[in-house]
Amino acid sequence: MRAHTGFILCAAILALIVAPWYLYSRNLSNQNSMSGTTGQFAPQEPWMKNSISKLEKELMGKYGDGQRERLQRGLQQVSDFWRAGDGDAAAFEEFVRSNFAVDVPARDAMFDRFEHNLEQIDGHMHEINREFRTPTDLDVGVLFPFDQVFGGYDPSAHLADDFFQNKLAFMVLLNFPLTTLDQRLREGEHWSRRQWAEARLAQRFSKRVPADVNLALAQAEAEAGRYVSEYNIWVGHLIDREGARLFPPDLRLLSHWNLRDEIKADYSDAKSGLAKQRMIQQVMERIVTQTIPGIAVNNPDVDWNPSSNVVTPVDGKSRAESEASFNAPEPNTRYAKLLLTFQASRKVDPYSPTAPTLIARRFDENREIPEVRVKAMLEQVVSSSLVAQAAKLIESRLGRPLEPFDIWYNGFRPRGAYTEPQLDEIVARKYPSAEAYQKDIPNLLLKLGFSRDRAGYLANNIIVDPARGSGHAMGAGMRSEKAHLRTRVEKTGMNYKGYNIAVHEMGHNIEQTFSMNNIDHYLLQGVPNTAFTEALAFVFQGHDLELLGLARPDTKSQAMKTLDDFWGTYEIAGVALVDMAVWHWMYDHPQATPEELKQATVQIAKDIWNLYYAPIFKKSDVVLLGVYSHMIDSFLYLPDYPMGHMISFQIEEQIERAGNLGVEFERMATIGSVAPDLWMRKATGAPVGPEALLAATKKALSGEFVK
Repeated sequence: MRAHTGFILCAAILALIVAPWYLYSRNLSNQNSMSGTTGQFAPQEPWMKNSISKLEKELMGKYGDGQRERLQRGLQQVSDFWRAGDGDAAAFEEFVRSNFAVDVPARDAMFDRFEHNLEQIDGHMHEINREFRTPTDLDVGVLFPFDQVFGGYDPSAHLADDFFQNKLAFMVLLNFPLTTLDQRLREGEHWSRRQWAEARLAQRFSKRVPADVNLALAQAEAEAGRYVSEYNIWVGHLIDREGARLFPPDLRLLSHWNLRDEIKADYSDAKSGLAKQRMIQQVMERIVTQTIPGIAVNNPDVDWNPSSNVVTPVDGKSRAESEASFNAPEPNTRYAKLLLTFQASRKVDPYSPTAPTLIARRFDENREIPEVRVKAMLEQVVSSSLVAQAAKLIESRLGRPLEPFDIWYNGFRPRGAYTEPQLDEIVARKYPSAEAYQKDIPNLLLKLGFSRDRAGYLANNIIVDPARGSGHAMGAGMRSEKAHLRTRVEKTGMNYKGYNIAVHEMGHNIEQTFSMNNIDHYLLQGVPNTAFTEALAFVFQGHDLELLGLARPDTKSQAMKTLDDFWGTYEIAGVALVDMAVWHWMYDHPQATPEELKQATVQIAKDIWNLYYAPIFKKSDVVLLGVYSHMIDSFLYLPDYPMGHMISFQIEEQIERAGNLGVEFERMATIGSVAPDLWMRKATGAPVGPEALLAATKKALSGEFVK
């Protein structure tokens, strides 16, 4: 999914939604499939029942009663997906006779060949897609209309169809079991690695989605992604009521990532930081409500007062439009793009009877954690009594009452005496280009505790590219390829925001390299879901200042980091709840217009704020929880962030206990894409949950240093 961020999205969104062939195959096998279901296809052919009975009798007589269970399961799985165009009764019967792998050597040969060939096709399709998206993803010059077409084209769109038409998919379904989510959660702890790999192999063919649906999904993601990646606000052209400019003249910030990070940075600006933060909050609110003048988006030729909402041409520029049209709001484009991704996702629904909505696919299949459990974990954080205690501490540190933008308070981070401009200067001097960061990766990994040999190996498997947007990590699709780290590099060099993102993306890349190259089965490469790869990336991101030599870990800094993790989880959990509620609203109102969706989203953001945040911030009807750009182009991705924070905390506790980040990180990254709780128990000894974070937060809040 694409990985934007101040934390990031990581490359794999459509793969996680539906097509096992799209872009990144690493997490897409997490599907809650059930055999014996025909709801997504026309009823079985009239002859099918007779053919199945005939084959059972014939093959049982030939191979013995020991094959009964496997044969019956395989026949049912194949029949569920067989269409009239696949052949008549004779073709069906001949296929089964020819392709039923009776003994272990035959199944081993089939499994090994499929695993090898799927890696080749995944990897090369990923490579083609990466190259086609280069102009849209990277800052490589002018973006032409044909670049956008290439970026939205999915060369693998027909592969799923092809594998059913040439019967390769049916060979898998005949010989390997489809499993339910309940089976994987209940029985998976006792499975061998090979059994898990077989389950993931069968899951790749648990849906038969037409090529045109896959292509429509890819196009919708690409279109929404373009909109998001170019949504810059030239804050140097923001003016206050007196016409004063608070920001450097050439500063542009990508929404929402850089806007949010600017709020965080401005806590160190004692002179004008508060005014800047209030102004950025106004900008964010106008983005959510779509009252932002359309001409103010990504346009350095106008000045904009977000308070009065008036736009004027910069000095020396003429205005051809009338004042009314010049100040016209963005025409709900934000919500039109969101509806586009929703409508594309709905096209998959008829082909997914056991998970008939994107909501179900994201939780039951991709995350393999039911939505009700995820929602309960999020609510456990946002409703915790620890929030009020942390808020009181923040107020005492700020010396003023909390304001809504303080959901992004970052004063617990060990920034020391360094301001954002000072950090920018330090980073720009160290990393004037993407190439400079590339060369320094071995040194950074050594500082994190990796051996010299491992640091060199990992650095050799990562390529750093200058991103057009905020940045993302793009893992390799096969073991002969390399991972790509994309981060934004300004003309003056990398700034602190870009560096912070780069460290996060490097965490993704290290996980991607280990979980691809050092795994026992390609079909188990990756991690259980994207919350896990986010969690592993957070481990790296939390050490960014240490890597610059600006902070040293001690008991106090560890406690402060815990409070920072808790406050960040509190913030993003609310955002995730908004994302979830908006998708439920869209499914409840499938014919909604962009205007109606905007009104609903704004109200949902207010409702969740009023329930969990207004009691803390003493202000109601705030819409800031709806500002995240992930909502627009990332297909219900946001719950992975708070989950990632919880998982990250559990992982970091284990790394601290073990005393070696490099060794523990590699051990965890090679557990593979098994069920989430099984992965976490193997990694840390406990299932996924917020309990460890909450317990540590309680301890941190009682510490002497906070009094």
